[in-house]
Amino acid sequence: MDALLPPLVAAFLAEWGDRTQLLAILLASRFQRPRPILIGIAIAALLNSLLSAGGGHLLVPLINFRAITLMTALALLFAGAGALLPQKAPRLETKGAGGVLFASFFAFGVLEFGDKTQFITATLAARADTVFLAAIGAGIGVLLANVPTVLLADRLTTTLPVRTFRLFAGLIFLVAGTITALSSLRLI
Repeated sequence: MDALLPPLVAAFLAEWGDRTQLLAILLASRFQRPRPILIGIAIAALLNSLLSAGGGHLLVPLINFRAITLMTALALLFAGAGALLPQKAPRLETKGAGGVLFASFFAFGVLEFGDKTQFITATLAARADTVFLAAIGAGIGVLLANVPTVLLADRLTTTLPVRTFRLFAGLIFLVAGTITALSSLRLI
């Protein structure tokens, strides 16, 4: 459970109001087919989470636990700072005939690659006993954050206070990152 829950919560919080969530709104508005969009997002989220967790696992023999903890702190601080900045919606090109599932998978996978969620997942997986559970947790967190986005689409911003939720998540990341950084530097 220690390997599954932190990445799940961190990924869930990191996705709110992020560009990937804005992309999910665009996909839902454009295609009007939630099931293949959610399947594409789920596959992309799982593959990205597996890739980042695997990368985090490769770091374990190279650096010590304090360095991994400091990297986790930096990931949380960057996620917090990023959550406080406004996000621009990605453009959705409609060329080609790849299908809704492939378009969702490809667009979401590309946009999620190198995102703060991947960085957080990598550092949390490096601290976890089970890398696979860390990846599954992060993938589920990403999916859980995007399910209401796809199902509510354009109504999301009027139904849920996305900006407020994003700012709240950003503050949580900043506090958690600061505490983790101070702990890794043995200042508290």
